[in-house]
Amino acid sequence: MIKTYLFLIVAIFCEVSGTMLLPVSQNFTKIIPTAALTILYLSSFYLLTFVVDKIPIAIVYATWSGLGIFTIAILGYVFFKQTLSWQAIFGLFLIVIGVVLVNSFTIKTI
Repeated sequence: MIKTYLFLIVAIFCEVSGTMLLPVSQNFTKIIPTAALTILYLSSFYLLTFVVDKIPIAIVYATWSGLGIFTIAILGYVFFKQTLSWQAIFGLFLIVIGVVLVNSFTIKTI
């Protein structure tokens, strides 16, 4: 099960990295960032295929998207100087709490 969650974490990392390259690709006009984000997105989906064999897809997607949204929002604030209101920050923490709750009370299949 640890290997499964490791794959999920790496899939989230790939998805977040690819998303962070979207502004850098300048509407897909820059070849290197565009190629990198394509590889990262494909890697993320590939890793998710291993995860959905062990964890229900609803839980996988909730975790992947929730933690991805949280991480992208924080990194957007840090790297792109995007602003976050206190309501947005509160909502992001609710997402994380929801992901923790969903994963805590889900029956895993081995």
